Amino acid sequence: MTNTIKTISVVDLEGLPLDLMALYQNKVILLIIYNNDCLGCTGRAIPLAYQFQQDYPSIQVVGIHADFPNREGTKASIKSIFTSGENPFPIYIDKNHSVFDQFKSEGTPQWVLISEKGALFRSIFGSQDNAQNRLFYALESLVN
Repeated sequence: MTNTIKTISVVDLEGLPLDLMALYQNKVILLIIYNNDCLGCTGRAIPLAYQFQQDYPSIQVVGIHADFPNREGTKASIKSIFTSGENPFPIYIDKNHSVFDQFKSEGTPQWVLISEKGALFRSIFGSQDNAQNRLFYALESLVN
């Protein structure tokens, strides 16, 4: 995949609009598009995203809570899934699941790996072993 991504519009936990492509310009970005109501997200994917942030300090892991009807995220609900009460990496809110739709996500969690030049490198759905392996190999090939 070599599609260049121009913008990724989200809001921060205070409700302020941001463009992630401008904010994390010239960085390898690993997006995890998730929802708090997704057990695979909170039980496997979020801890895996944290581990990737530790193992690959040159990349920027970014969480995007995709809002769906009756499954919206708030600052309090997003922070509540972490035992420390603090986010382990930056997390933003995708109002009306527009980022989810932008990347044609299959569900949650959806991983989106973006090169430092802003090109879509990989998009991978899921949190089980096969998805984790594909994501690991994609990171290895992009970062190393």
